[in-house]
Amino acid sequence: MTPPMSALIDEWRSHLALARRRSLHTVRAYVATAERLTEWMEDMDGRSPDRAALARLTASDLRAYLAGRRADGIGNSSAARELSALRAFLRFAGGEGHAPPPVRGPRVKPGVPRPVSPDEAVALAQDIAETAKDDWIGARDWAVLLLLYGAGLRIGEAMGLTGDILPLGETLRVTGKRGKTRIVPLLPQVRDAIDDYLALCPYAPTPKDALFRGARGGPLSPALIRRAVQGARQRLGLPERTTPHALRHSFATHLLGRGADLRALQELLGHASLSSTQIYTRVDAAHLMDVYRNAHPRA
Repeated sequence: MTPPMSALIDEWRSHLALARRRSLHTVRAYVATAERLTEWMEDMDGRSPDRAALARLTASDLRAYLAGRRADGIGNSSAARELSALRAFLRFAGGEGHAPPPVRGPRVKPGVPRPVSPDEAVALAQDIAETAKDDWIGARDWAVLLLLYGAGLRIGEAMGLTGDILPLGETLRVTGKRGKTRIVPLLPQVRDAIDDYLALCPYAPTPKDALFRGARGGPLSPALIRRAVQGARQRLGLPERTTPHALRHSFATHLLGRGADLRALQELLGHASLSSTQIYTRVDAAHLMDVYRNAHPRA
């Protein structure tokens, strides 16, 4: 990659992380897409592209690029995400007022989140806490999982909590995607779990440091929680859909099933659009159909 194009990719990375405040995962994915596109253009033309070459890309060019990606084995959902990243990068590279060539993306049927039952959620958290190598680590993991299930936090949001939330009250201020903050109720059981963890943790909480610490005192990595959940899932014989994020889905689905208002649920989850929350109405309908099929003599 030539220095000018390398510089453009670096600008794109900074723009996503700082100006757009995208998550680390999104930044990596969008930058990887930009790099794949420029490498594909170099393979096609025999020379490294520049901004002018990016601006000359046609709809046929983008369709050819996506066809190559589909040949690599990506599905409709991945192709749709790739196209979205391409459009964003080309708008950025072209400057204000530049519109990328119109390309219709593949049709993607929205997936329905599969929640875990309350008993499964509790069993999962208990197993992880009981098999931890230290009591304070078990208390930590228990508190994290209760935050996901009891308050509907994303795992990144839980990892982003710092000591300035202390002392705990009846609500918790959470910073979600794109720096958006929201207030979520804190159940007594969740508050007690965090307090128990803090009482056992060998690292004193400070306002600016991560609330949840790793074994050596640094910020807890989400990957450790995911691995712990995977191990407990295998030990308990739970389905593969039992992930940390499934606990958030369960929070939403169980609240909706108990009569929660959709708008209120949108606020609790931190969804920018109500359409993101409406998927849980389909989850609840799916659960009702499962009950019907299992219980009705004519089903």
